Amino acid sequence: MFLKNATYQIFSTSKFYSFSFFCASLFFHYPANAQSIIPRAPDIAATSYILMDARTGHVIVEENADEPLPPASLTKIMTAYIAIEEIINGNLSLRDEVHISEKAWRMEGSKMFVGVNTQVSVEDLLRGIIIQSGNDSSVAIAEHIAGSEEAFADMMNQYGEVLGLTNSFFMNSSGLDTELYYNTMSARDLALLAQASIISHADYYPMYAEREFTYNGIRQSNRNTLLFRDRNVDGMKTGWTDAAGYCLVATAERDGMRLISAVMGTVSEEARAIETQKLITYGFRYFETHKLYDSNQILTNVPVWSGDLNSVDLGIQDDVYVTIPRGQAETMQATVDIDQVIRAPLSDGQIMGVVNVTLDENTIYSGEVIAMQNVGQGSIFKRFVDWLTLFFTNLFAG
Repeated sequence: MFLKNATYQIFSTSKFYSFSFFCASLFFHYPANAQSIIPRAPDIAATSYILMDARTGHVIVEENADEPLPPASLTKIMTAYIAIEEIINGNLSLRDEVHISEKAWRMEGSKMFVGVNTQVSVEDLLRGIIIQSGNDSSVAIAEHIAGSEEAFADMMNQYGEVLGLTNSFFMNSSGLDTELYYNTMSARDLALLAQASIISHADYYPMYAEREFTYNGIRQSNRNTLLFRDRNVDGMKTGWTDAAGYCLVATAERDGMRLISAVMGTVSEEARAIETQKLITYGFRYFETHKLYDSNQILTNVPVWSGDLNSVDLGIQDDVYVTIPRGQAETMQATVDIDQVIRAPLSDGQIMGVVNVTLDENTIYSGEVIAMQNVGQGSIFKRFVDWLTLFFTNLFAG
């Protein structure tokens, strides 16, 4: 973020300097005293739901978001995630041919309509999973990757642990319920999985936006009806079983902001679309993804004692984004806390302190501040002069 007319105030304690300044962006100009009113989030007719900023991970709205529930075909987001990971890792290719077993061919529910004992490319199976929600294609890819669907379910649970999906458990690759068991996922876990897919699988993610896919002469439309209604929506996956109800994970992007919603347990196809649309509309209308800092941005310059330089730049290593209510960018304040006395030597990238950014007295970002260049030790004479200066400064200060 760029600082405009920043005024630094130094508050001295026994150990720290604290630099405070108002945060303002050159790219966003709002009335100085504007008070943005954020209405209450809409009522959502679903068992569980969540709305998340995909870039920052900030949760805008949630209800029962950690309750493990049957995800139905939302399970296939994990099935596709693992298949794409295998491709990225070089263990699988889009051109690989997959044998279709009798088990895959006999799968009930939504299908890609693959033929038994035929060979189908991984690329076609991925589209069958993502666009057509094929239970047959899900089992086929699972058996090809892990040898059996049961072994693939073990992989799904391992990936779930790595991704931090604390309220998910997988027993099959399709999400199809049986009389004995069904998979479980929470709305938060689904949002986290969608976020990982968007970030890690950018080259493959556009498949989720494809509106139809034809295989074996059978054309099927994407079951995510929001793809046909809202030009901002570009994914992700629907689900339905008797146990799960009607579910939808949706992603949408507008004006540099990407939202992820997960809605579980609605009463109909239309209801899951309507409730999701309410969440997405609310998020875009009243919130924004704001770039707070650029990578390697200098925040301030502070004195260095006993060094071959008299000062060092302090800054942020990576780009920083935050999710804030629209119209409140200029009310943010930042404080940089660092040691009161900084002595050389210092190395480029060395952690020097912390920057805290607040909005309405709530901390919205806290991150490390680093040295932006090397500072070597000064000459013996320079070190002696600085030592003497600090000695008398502390003497009179005490």
